[in-house]
Amino acid sequence: MSKVLYIKADIKNEGESRTFKVSDKFLEEYKKNNPKDEVIVLDLYEEGIDFLRPDDLGKLFGPKDEESKNNPILKYAYQFAEADKYIIAAPMWNLSIPAILKAYIDYISVTGIAFKYTAEGPVGLLKDKRAVYVVARGGDYTNSPYEMGERYLRTILGFFGITDIETISLENMDVIGADVQGKINEAIKRASLLSENF
Repeated sequence: MSKVLYIKADIKNEGESRTFKVSDKFLEEYKKNNPKDEVIVLDLYEEGIDFLRPDDLGKLFGPKDEESKNNPILKYAYQFAEADKYIIAAPMWNLSIPAILKAYIDYISVTGIAFKYTAEGPVGLLKDKRAVYVVARGGDYTNSPYEMGERYLRTILGFFGITDIETISLENMDVIGADVQGKINEAIKRASLLSENF
């Protein structure tokens, strides 16, 4: 049995978010194929994720022991580390990811939980895990040098040791005359296929 962490980072309501239309379908199909898996839904806006404060840094860099597992500042890092699979749903904002997702990543990028330092350099502690990133983009950023959200997520997850990452992207969603619903339907089909072997 696997533990799946579904991380949602879109300020739009459930029925309005084009990203969530695809990521929710991915999860729905995944559950059909893996009914015994545990799924944790983490909506970052509902959580009220905030920026780290100076007082939080000592907790992030302090000892990682049984007592630290009860620390509210570290709860997201431990939750993330305990998951086997990740669904990250976040639209492209200003060529990257929403600020709230970056703030969340600051909470989970914790030495001793997500990675460690060695004499040879940093080593990820979250190997043999899988992730899927669902993103809606206004234009076509598939191979664009301006796209920094997917590149950042792949880099930071790779830093943690997570290298098995799939992306489901909805491109040209804000282009005048684009068949938006058709693009959503295509992405849902791809999501359904990917979910079978996730």
